Amino acid sequence: MSIKLSELLPPPSAPTDEWSSIRRDPWFRGKEDALTSGSSSTAVVIKEPPPYGKRKGWIPRSPEDFGDGGAFPEIPVAQFPLGMGMDAQRRTGSEKTIALQYDAEGKLRHDAIARIGHAKDKIIYSRLSDMKSKVIDEEDESFQRPDEETIAERTESTRLALEKITASKVASALPVRHAEKQAPVQYIRYTPSQQGGGHNSGAQQRIIRMVEEQKDPMEPPKFRINQKIPRAPPSPPAPVMHSPTRKTTVKEQADWKIPPCISNWKNPKGYTVALDKRLAADGRGLQQVHINENFAKLAESLYLADRTAREAVETRAQMERRVAQNKKAEQEEKMRLMAQKARQERIQMKKVHEGEGASEEAREREQIRRDRLDEHRRERNIARNNPDKLERLKRGKERDISEKIALGLPDSRARNGDTQFDQRLFDQTKGLDSGGIDDETYSAYDKPWRAQDNIQQHIYRPSKNLDKDLYGDDLDRIISTNRFVPDKGFSGTEGGATRTAGPVQFEKDEEDIFGLGQLLQSAKEVKKRGAEGGDEASSSKKRR
Repeated sequence: MSIKLSELLPPPSAPTDEWSSIRRDPWFRGKEDALTSGSSSTAVVIKEPPPYGKRKGWIPRSPEDFGDGGAFPEIPVAQFPLGMGMDAQRRTGSEKTIALQYDAEGKLRHDAIARIGHAKDKIIYSRLSDMKSKVIDEEDESFQRPDEETIAERTESTRLALEKITASKVASALPVRHAEKQAPVQYIRYTPSQQGGGHNSGAQQRIIRMVEEQKDPMEPPKFRINQKIPRAPPSPPAPVMHSPTRKTTVKEQADWKIPPCISNWKNPKGYTVALDKRLAADGRGLQQVHINENFAKLAESLYLADRTAREAVETRAQMERRVAQNKKAEQEEKMRLMAQKARQERIQMKKVHEGEGASEEAREREQIRRDRLDEHRRERNIARNNPDKLERLKRGKERDISEKIALGLPDSRARNGDTQFDQRLFDQTKGLDSGGIDDETYSAYDKPWRAQDNIQQHIYRPSKNLDKDLYGDDLDRIISTNRFVPDKGFSGTEGGATRTAGPVQFEKDEEDIFGLGQLLQSAKEVKKRGAEGGDEASSSKKRR
C-alpha cells in the first residue's frame, strides 16, 4: 500500500490557487496554456536544453536553449542568456526580419535589404537616380567651401590627433618614459540617498575630490601589442587545365634541351667552346623584348601634331593666297581705273585739238609716228615668223646704193634660171679690193670699211624721217661729240692725231722678228738725247 506525501503532510493553513505560482513566475507564462489544456489532443512542443550528459557538441544559440536558467559554464562559447550582454548592433544584426520603410513620397523602400550587414554611415548606391547626373546648385550649402575659421579649426584638431597618436607610438617604444601628465583634479558633490543621524555620520552632503592615480614610468607594459597573428589561409589555387597528351615534335624536343653551364670567366680544363654554345648558355635567346606602349602613344601624338601643324600651315597659306589675290585684284582695279581715266583724258584732249584745228606740222608728225609704228609692227611680225629675213632686211638698209647695184639687190623681179651678170662691173677692181682675191693675202684691214660720208650718214646719224623739232638738239649733240676719246690720256700719246668721227681704225704692225727695228729706234733716241745734251752744254759755256 503506497503512501503519498500529501497524506503525510498536514494541510496548508492558507490554501492558495494551484496556478498562482505559475502566474507569478514569468517563465511559466508560456506554459500556462499547455498545462491548462493537457487533456486536449493538440501536443505543444516546448524547446528545452538537453539534460546533463547529453550536451556534447551542443551549442546554445537562441534564448529558448537556456530554459529558465543562465549560461552553461561547461560550454566554452560566448553565451547571451535572455539577450544579456549582447550589444545593440549584434542584437539587430542577428534579426532576419526588417521593418518596412517608406520614402518621402510614400513608396516602399526595397533597397533597405541592401543595407543589412553594412555600417549605417556607409554609402550604398541602389537607386536609378544614383546612376544619373545631377544638377549642382551653386547656392547649395552642402557644396560650399568652408570658411577659413572652420578650415583652421579642423586642421588644428587633425594635427593634434595625429601628434597624439604619434607620441603614444613613440613613447611605447622607448624603454624609459616620462611620467604622463595627470588629469586635472575633479570635485564632485555627493548627496546620499539615506538621510539621518545614523547614516553618513549625520552629514547631508559630501564633497569628493577625484584625483588620477600616479603611474610608475618604469613599469613594464601590461599587455603585448606586438603579438603576431597568423594569417588566414590563402585562396585555393586555380585549377590547372592540362591539354591531352600528344607526341612531342622535334622543335619541342629542341626547346627542352638545356645547354650546359659555361662560364665566361673560368675555363680550368681548357676546353674549346664554340661561340654558339657560349651564347646559348648566356640565355639571351630566351629573353623576350618588351616594347613599351608609350612609344606607340608618342608616335600617335607626333603624327597628330604633324597633321595639325600641316593643317595650320595649309590654312595659313590659303589665307595668304587669298590676301594676295585680294591685293592683286585691288591693284588691277586701281590700274584699270587709272587707264580708263587716262583714256578719257586723251579723248578729251583729242577732241579739244580737233576743235581748235590741228596744224599741218602736227599732222605730219602724227603721220610719221604712225609710219614708224607700222614699221615696228612689221619688223616684229617678221622676227616672229622668219628671223633670218629680218636680218637680211636690216643689212639691206645699211648697204650703200652702189653696193646694192653691184650686188643686184634692188632688182626684186623674179630671175630666171640662167645666171645674169652686169658687164659694166667686169672692168672695175672694187670686188678684188673688198676681199675677192687670193686667200693667202691678208688685207682685210688695209682700207677703211666704208667711206667717211657713208659712215656718218648711216651709222652715226639718225634717219631723215625724224622730226627736227623733236630730235633737233640730239642731232647737234651727236655731230659735235668727240668719239673714241678717253677720259684720261695715256703717256706717250700726247702728240698723236685725234679723230672725231668714224669707227675705230686699226694700223698694221710690221713684223720685226729679230727686234732690229726696235734696236735702231732706241739708238736714234740715244743719239738725239746726246745731241740735245751737247747743245745745252755749249750754251752754258757761252753764258760763262
